[in-house]
Amino acid sequence: MSPKKIPAVIAAAVLSATGCTSSAAQEPDPAATATAAAQVRPGPENCPVTLPAKGPSSIPEEALFGWERSHGDGTLAVGGLWPKGVIEAGPDFVEQDGSIRMKFGWWRGVPGKLGITGRRLDGPAPNLRADVPVGYEPTGFQASGLYFPTEGCWEVTGRLGTTSLVFVTYVTKTAASTG
Repeated sequence: MSPKKIPAVIAAAVLSATGCTSSAAQEPDPAATATAAAQVRPGPENCPVTLPAKGPSSIPEEALFGWERSHGDGTLAVGGLWPKGVIEAGPDFVEQDGSIRMKFGWWRGVPGKLGITGRRLDGPAPNLRADVPVGYEPTGFQASGLYFPTEGCWEVTGRLGTTSLVFVTYVTKTAASTG
């Protein structure tokens, strides 16, 4: 393999690593991730988005917000993914600091506290902020509010015990919200 192709292969490998994993899964190497981010040009066509699908049959449709546009399995799933994996945020979803706020429903098939993190894949940005409110049963539905500090290609990871779920989405503001 030529030296020029090696960064592209690393970028493809790092960016294609999405899905449910157990605790045996390894976190991406920060150096490889930095190389991958440097290789990806901004734009939804260059973002390896997670395409939504109908929720698993083990989760009742009425139990998960956004079940018809979800990702995951009966252990951990996220609902309310945007069509084609692209969030188009109108002015009602843009905070005063310019960050983009979106709500996502999660399904927890096992007890535990849901933790959510996120990072931008196609450029530098502060980490994603997540609001995971208390007051929900130990299993089942869990609401969340995610705050994307910038537009761009974002990898979001939900963690529940030894299980993690990753999805990738492209976040953009609509013309009405950028002016």
